[in-house]
Amino acid sequence: MKSLVKIVVVAVVLVAVSCKKDTAPNYQFMPNMYESAGYETYGEAAFRDGIEAQLPAEGSVARGHIPFDIENTTEGYELAKTTLMSPLDSTAVDLDKGKALYEIYCAICHGNKGKGQGKLVKREKILGIPSYDDAGRAITAGSIYHTVYYGKNAMGSYANQLNEEERWQVVSYVLKLKADLEK
Repeated sequence: MKSLVKIVVVAVVLVAVSCKKDTAPNYQFMPNMYESAGYETYGEAAFRDGIEAQLPAEGSVARGHIPFDIENTTEGYELAKTTLMSPLDSTAVDLDKGKALYEIYCAICHGNKGKGQGKLVKREKILGIPSYDDAGRAITAGSIYHTVYYGKNAMGSYANQLNEEERWQVVSYVLKLKADLEK
């Protein structure tokens, strides 16, 4: 009897081992986890009521985005120029970081010293970049921030390249350059 049990156990093990093929896929116990149904992006399965795309909820703000309440108009620029102040205190201002960001984004046109003599101006690719110490400009922290956020004239917006804190670092550095030029 013992030998019969041993023979049956060996036979079962041999059958189990011989059925395994490395070239063929094994059984899938939950096939829906392996093979999901593909849906068209804006197809009927996703939007049964016929809406092509879902609108965000009223008043929602994109993640990581802080809305700027001042409009991109001449009146908004003047409002920013007179009322907008930097939220950074003197300990949070990092002029080295502001300088690094200024050299990346601004110096190509405005020059390293803020005189309006960047490489593109010297090569006459862009003309009419004024110096920061021009008497007619009277730039303030608010006007600089508004210009960096929205752009002005031929200058485009840097709102997508710089976050809010980085924009204020650049504003602080531009004000330092202005003070250096007015000495």
